Amino acid sequence: MIGNILDGRYQIIKIIESGEIGHAYLALDIRRPGEAQCFIKHLQPSIYDQRLINIVRDRFQKEAQMLEKLSQHDRIPKLLAYFEEDREFFLVQSFIAGQSLEREILPGKPLSEKQVISILNEVLEILVFVHENSVIHRDIKPANLIRRKSDNQLVLIDFGAVKEINVGQQNPTARIGTMEYMPIEQFEYNPQFSSDIYALGMIGIQAITGLPSSELSKLKDNENGEKKEIFWRYQTNCSTPLADILDKMVRYDFHERYQSAAEVIADLKKLMSFPV
Repeated sequence: MIGNILDGRYQIIKIIESGEIGHAYLALDIRRPGEAQCFIKHLQPSIYDQRLINIVRDRFQKEAQMLEKLSQHDRIPKLLAYFEEDREFFLVQSFIAGQSLEREILPGKPLSEKQVISILNEVLEILVFVHENSVIHRDIKPANLIRRKSDNQLVLIDFGAVKEINVGQQNPTARIGTMEYMPIEQFEYNPQFSSDIYALGMIGIQAITGLPSSELSKLKDNENGEKKEIFWRYQTNCSTPLADILDKMVRYDFHERYQSAAEVIADLKKLMSFPV
């Protein structure tokens, strides 16, 4: 596959990911000056029924249109192209040079409250735009947040367009996400805008405590009253005001969470009016 040219212009230089129904590549756009790097998602549905192929094609086009709309934001990768070849589907996005947030949130190395608030604000600003466009990301996690090398800003990647187009999951609310950061309603195929806020809250808890991601699910196992809330404050010396915000972000019942990213930003702004 390395060296192959797709759509007459995208030359594959590296296989980033390979799975049963799809792949991800780093490629060069040989028609652009300097052969700019790009990121390609490749879907290979293992079906031959024309009716199902048409369903996949329609879903793929809708997802691509959604990504094109979202990529108007400067901290979401640009959609450069999407195309079909031999009943296989391709999305081409701008490549984001940088490192994932996983390199900043390290086990045993808690971040300061100032650092955590900065991360929360950066991601919330993106979520305001995403949610205004009626999109739920559903997989907010450190690996999907890239600290862009050019300006040190966080970029939100992987909106799941290829992951969703699985013929075995025609449900538009298919369960996508990562368990450590997934709230109960998303696990039960009922994601809400506040599901993304929950995931970001879990990142905040991970960052302020220095816990490895593998330990986050264990925090959910502690019964607190009649509902399963996240029991984490004993792990850190986090100030009460910030802890209260994080707790509201990760409430078990999504009705009790912040209902919008803008609400969280407003509370963080109040918090920053006082020394942290």
